[in-house]
Amino acid sequence: MSHSPSDEEKIESVEHANEKSETHLSAPVPKNAKVIEVVNADYALALSTGPQLSPTSTKSIQLYLILLVAFMGSLSNGFDGSVMSAVNGMQQYLDFFGIDGSDAGGGVGTVTAIIFGIYSIGSIVGVVIAGPIADRFGRRGGMFVGSLIIIVGAIVITAAKNQSYLLAGRFVLGFGVAITTTAAPAYVVEMSPPQWRGRLTGLYNTFYYSGSILCTGITIATGRRSDTSSWRAPLAIQIAPAAVLAIFAYFLPESPRWLISVGRKDEAMHILAKYHGDGDANAPLVKLEWKEFEESVKLDASDKRWWDYSELVNTRNARYRTFMMLLMGFFGQWSGNGLGYFLTILFKNAGANSQNQRLVLNFANTLISAGGALIGTSLTDKVGRRTMWFWGTLASAGMLAIVTGCTAKWGADGANPQGANAAIAFIFLFGFVYSLTYTPLQALYPAECLDFNTRAKGMAVYAFAVSCASFVNTYAGPIALGKIQWRYYIVYVVWDLFECAVIWTCAVETKGRTLEELDEIFQDRHPVRASIAKRKVAVVEKAEGTVMVSVNNPGTDAA
Repeated sequence: MSHSPSDEEKIESVEHANEKSETHLSAPVPKNAKVIEVVNADYALALSTGPQLSPTSTKSIQLYLILLVAFMGSLSNGFDGSVMSAVNGMQQYLDFFGIDGSDAGGGVGTVTAIIFGIYSIGSIVGVVIAGPIADRFGRRGGMFVGSLIIIVGAIVITAAKNQSYLLAGRFVLGFGVAITTTAAPAYVVEMSPPQWRGRLTGLYNTFYYSGSILCTGITIATGRRSDTSSWRAPLAIQIAPAAVLAIFAYFLPESPRWLISVGRKDEAMHILAKYHGDGDANAPLVKLEWKEFEESVKLDASDKRWWDYSELVNTRNARYRTFMMLLMGFFGQWSGNGLGYFLTILFKNAGANSQNQRLVLNFANTLISAGGALIGTSLTDKVGRRTMWFWGTLASAGMLAIVTGCTAKWGADGANPQGANAAIAFIFLFGFVYSLTYTPLQALYPAECLDFNTRAKGMAVYAFAVSCASFVNTYAGPIALGKIQWRYYIVYVVWDLFECAVIWTCAVETKGRTLEELDEIFQDRHPVRASIAKRKVAVVEKAEGTVMVSVNNPGTDAA
């Protein structure tokens, strides 16, 4: 009778396989051989010997357009986060719904906390079905269903007549976003060629700012109107990206990994070869990925049982993967960005006294944050995920500490405009640093850490963690800002320093491997050490083809 090997058996198997591989590769290394540092030899060999995938080829451009549709899931999420921050700073909105906050620069107190927090509650409820939908109907099905629900929620809040409408609409919005943010990033990370995965998946989350820029820009103009269109128009725009996603979702090719999981191998190979091998099914990278797909994607795994989440925790490998996913979920929400929902209040604390001035500053902050996100996206495949995460979090703590000091000294009485401007400048710098670090990683890192059989349900659990953390931000934030004002920032400074210690100790590096090859990291007894270790290999031409030979000392193979 067959049985599933334990973690220890798998580790022994991996180590034994490595020993055989190294013995096989034992050979003198020619002096003129090219020596490179790699984290995975098979992947490096496939990239170096196969046809190079051109970023400007017709098939690559088709892939970009395909992923652009999936990016609408992130755009929808960006609309909500930014439009509510801006609308919450409008006197017209506060007066219509009878919300306190005129003197604070935006809505504060319990009512605002509930209005913001109900979105997170909707997301928490939505994750119950988000994973099963993406597993049962595919990544496209998840994006389609989630976008339809978002459209319904956006219509309700746009037409809101009282607080009950607003609460119901935001609950439905959160419910729909939980489904799209489970399916869409899983789709992007699975469709992206491994050598571009960091940038393309990072770009997915960067599209959050496309929605943010549009919404915060529009609120500057609509905020000058005295009627309800001042806040209804920005809320209505959320319908647009969700409609694009709903209309085009089923015109997209399905994820090859999902197709294999339901037995549709011919379709899977066609899509994989087209977008990862420029149409060549025999390209080394395509053959490597296909071999790994067949070894790792199970036809009877827990993703076929909607109720079964056990594979997220049933082995040491799985538990570490889930731990990494949850770290990004909570740290991504508790590193200071929770203050972003209440930026108009922060600007008021820092000395910006008119509504128009605060809305303009909110728009400027969005532009600066978007710039940081784009730079971070371009760096993910070069710098590495772990390095960006640690140093970005440390820099975020530094920026917030300076904001706290400047606001405490100069923000309240307006006696020193230069000091108040310094506080505003460092709010901008915090947004830049945070976005450079977390915007690319929030969609990329958890999807990479999860294996295929648990990716949809794992991303649903990730959405649950994000929603729980966001609920704490959005419920506690307006109450704390109303009672202790700028002192609330200190909580985030201290927490960011704690995050740095955890990231340094526990976070693994995922750059430089296919998704399936990440298994060798999580199987290792010391995942962090395994993830950052590099090997020197020589590229050697032999009669049977190009091979890579491990190198310890120049001119010899001591593998």
